[in-house]
Amino acid sequence: MTKLSVNINKIATLRNSRGGNNPDLVKVALDCERFGAQGITVHPRPDERHIRYQDVFDLKEVIATEFNIEGNCREQKFVDLVLANKPAQVTLVPDALGQITSNHGWDTIKHQTYLQEMVALFKSEGIRVSIFVDPVVEMVEGALATGTDRIELYTEDYAKHYHTDREKAIAPYMAAAYKAKELGLGLNAGHDLDLHNLKYFAQQIPNLLEVSIGHALVCDALYYGLENTVQLYLKQLA
Repeated sequence: MTKLSVNINKIATLRNSRGGNNPDLVKVALDCERFGAQGITVHPRPDERHIRYQDVFDLKEVIATEFNIEGNCREQKFVDLVLANKPAQVTLVPDALGQITSNHGWDTIKHQTYLQEMVALFKSEGIRVSIFVDPVVEMVEGALATGTDRIELYTEDYAKHYHTDREKAIAPYMAAAYKAKELGLGLNAGHDLDLHNLKYFAQQIPNLLEVSIGHALVCDALYYGLENTVQLYLKQLA
């Protein structure tokens, strides 16, 4: 079964909007685990507009499932944060400074030497590494040369076109996934996956190890409640 890692960035955004500690980010993470999530994901950014650096330390102390820290490894503060906390997994995302949300994967050919260095650094500390990539076979092949353990397919384009032609939308992801399988790379996926498009994606993509879902899950929780929503997402992956 594909694991569900809940991204709690939006919970932190809500907390930060009023100051204080409501909602309690650590409690939400623990509740997500209690409700069945198999992992917790955070994506700290330099302006700390949602996840704060201290949150990462606080969460590392209590999370019993898989802890995944996403972010831009070109920021030294992010690298130091990951090395200090040693999560189960670090996902390398090529965000630009001030970017609202992730919108593209790494060019694993152009930045191959740099990524090799970063992958080696994190793996030397016992941290599993995943590289955020677009669903392009050449980028998957380039990822192999970096030494990464996994790739994470950026799924916004799939989600955007799912309702108009889901077979066409899934095609490049299937090609990328089969290439990853052929090369022995682990496979994750994330971005705009939701209750409408997740089941089909999981059914079509071979060897999908993990999905990271935050924005849609938190939005659904406003209507269905957090516990029920986590269960609904898990059912899509069953």
